Amino acid sequence: MRDVAIIGVGMIPFGRRDEDSLLDMLAYASLDALDDAGMSEKGVDAVYVANMGAGILQHQTSVASALVDRLSLQPAAADTIENGPASGASAIKNGVLAVASGYYDTVLVAGGEKMREVVGWKATDFVATMTHPEVEYPYGITLPGMAGMFTRLYMEKYGLTQEQLIAVAIKNQKMGALNPYAHVNMVITREGIYESPDAAVNNPVAADPLRFYDMCPVSDGAAAVILCPLEKAREISRKIPVLIAGFGQATDTHTLQEREDPTDLKAVTLAAEQAFRMANLKPKDVDVAELHDAFTILEVAESEHVGFFKKGEGGKAAEKGETSINGKIPINVSGGLKSRGHPVGATGVAQVVEIVFQLRHELVPKRQVKDAKVGFTLNFGGFGNNVVAFVLRRSE
Repeated sequence: MRDVAIIGVGMIPFGRRDEDSLLDMLAYASLDALDDAGMSEKGVDAVYVANMGAGILQHQTSVASALVDRLSLQPAAADTIENGPASGASAIKNGVLAVASGYYDTVLVAGGEKMREVVGWKATDFVATMTHPEVEYPYGITLPGMAGMFTRLYMEKYGLTQEQLIAVAIKNQKMGALNPYAHVNMVITREGIYESPDAAVNNPVAADPLRFYDMCPVSDGAAAVILCPLEKAREISRKIPVLIAGFGQATDTHTLQEREDPTDLKAVTLAAEQAFRMANLKPKDVDVAELHDAFTILEVAESEHVGFFKKGEGGKAAEKGETSINGKIPINVSGGLKSRGHPVGATGVAQVVEIVFQLRHELVPKRQVKDAKVGFTLNFGGFGNNVVAFVLRRSE
């Protein structure tokens, strides 16, 4: 198996992009990645596109084929990858395997979603299609509802507090305000979202005990990466290659209530263990991480299940500032899903793009983790029933 490197990345600002179609967004991000790699379109052997909802939201399928045509990449192979909110990381994993095997030399992976065409209950219903079709969806279960119940259980078991969740929300929106790609660029304060007379209106309960500012926005957006063998990386691109040192993927029982311990995110632990084992590294070696914080509780729980903190210590660490940019392990200095946004098909790719920026030391000082050499991403599908993790390393 060949070592695989990322030689180009591209991303467009997330948010409400009424002027762009899904194909427009995917094309913009892909062209940015090709430019970043110093490549022409004709150098691409295969295209993997991550997308969850085009068939439902845009009445469009075969998105990868459409992107190949839009970019004039024919006769490149094309596959659309759907794995719920973990579609992006799954698409990258498939691209990595194709290059590592020697079947393809250069692969474009793009992820995108146009979700703002539906809002409110329609957007919630779209995301809820990943729940169990017989024992969850027909009874009105939603992902925010699951997150609320999970949070309550975590509070009861580990002593997690509202203050600790607030610390995550404040941190991530502070970092998002510095990120030009972020959907939400507004700094928030504890007083503004929790203590002020307007807090009940500005930050209402959404899924008790979670409030409005514990949740990510509904976003449009796209991101892309270019993969090639490490030994050919410097021949193709003048940028510092970023090695995909390890990856892992694991599944868990679909329905949360049927798990032996609903607070135990087994797929997160297993996917992370696989990625670290393949990379021959440990959680303590990570300089910067992107965790899937569709809800603030997930950043806390994932930070523990990945191995950055012991069970019950993740919330305390966030409250102490240990996950801030200058802390023990900087987490979601992009703003995370909480602030950057969560166009579901794009998220896993965007996480990797952020880590590439960090490991190439290309960000502004307020967002750059000093001397970052090892990065980690976790893309969380369903409610932890399909999880993909990557360990990335700067290759000098």
